[in-house]
Amino acid sequence: MLLGMMAILPLAGCGEENLPLVSTNQAISPTSTDMAHARQLIAEYGCVACHTVPGVKGPATMVGPPLEKLALRGYIGGVLPNTADNLVRWLLDPPAIDPKTAMPDMGLSNEDARDIAAYLLGLD
Repeated sequence: MLLGMMAILPLAGCGEENLPLVSTNQAISPTSTDMAHARQLIAEYGCVACHTVPGVKGPATMVGPPLEKLALRGYIGGVLPNTADNLVRWLLDPPAIDPKTAMPDMGLSNEDARDIAAYLLGLD
């Protein structure tokens, strides 16, 4: 019971600006994205300047982590449980989730973030 209260207590002070982290594993439908379009978005937003992304040409960089097998990781950015919705949140504004992250807010639209998330979570 004490553990349950400890899990709920941090949410007690959440206002609209401090929504709790999404912890459900609601998958983004694989049919909701065009993989070629997602690869194009990843290239256009410059993700490959810091990350290696399977299927997207770019320099062999080691600034950010490689993004293959992202669906198998426990956390996104080391702070969010790895769910499709949390990945979208992270892509939309990483510094809002972790102010110490080196990943900048790239100005993605919600639709672009969902397409990129679906692509990344579908990588082997």
